[in-house]
Amino acid sequence: MTPIELRTRLAAITAVPPDPASVHGDELLTTLSASVPHRAPVPAAVLVPVVLSDSPGILLTKRTSHLTRHAGQISFPGGRIDPEDASPEAAALREAQEEIGLDAAAVEVVGRMADYITGTGYRITPVLALVPPDLLYEISPHEVEAVFELPMDVVLDPDAPRRQRQHVGGVWREYWVWPHPEHYIWGATAAILVHLAERLRKERR
Repeated sequence: MTPIELRTRLAAITAVPPDPASVHGDELLTTLSASVPHRAPVPAAVLVPVVLSDSPGILLTKRTSHLTRHAGQISFPGGRIDPEDASPEAAALREAQEEIGLDAAAVEVVGRMADYITGTGYRITPVLALVPPDLLYEISPHEVEAVFELPMDVVLDPDAPRRQRQHVGGVWREYWVWPHPEHYIWGATAAILVHLAERLRKERR
């Protein structure tokens, strides 16, 4: 896919703002109701950075192993939406700057995808964005261990992601996993990638 084609498809995905009532999530079930029975999901935002090069990819990070939450997991730059954040976009850009030193001036925000609710009680707004290739990232050693790209050819392959099932705390959980030679991409990050891939393939028709 050429950069121009990719830009066009991403613009089509975000041309109509998502319905706030339209959310998705693999873990809505008993996990969510049992862990946070009387609390609304915590608002969060992630930046979904598409590296717009001749061989496009999705920029991902690996969290450090000593973090209290989601240690060692693969994720998009992002986190909770703070009261000072004017919008999910502002929160995602702030977190990206804090985690990997991504300058907001280098980011072209395209728009939002539908929210994703996690089994741990977060409502994540994915913010699609374009970033140029060959940027130098200043990784926060406390939060991020590595930055890498998942090639767009893999993202667009409908046979690439697979479902995995695990029995945790008396509950069966199913989630998406993406192939990568070095990293285990699963959970909310994998599900958002699946949703993005489905939308990109739909816009190709």
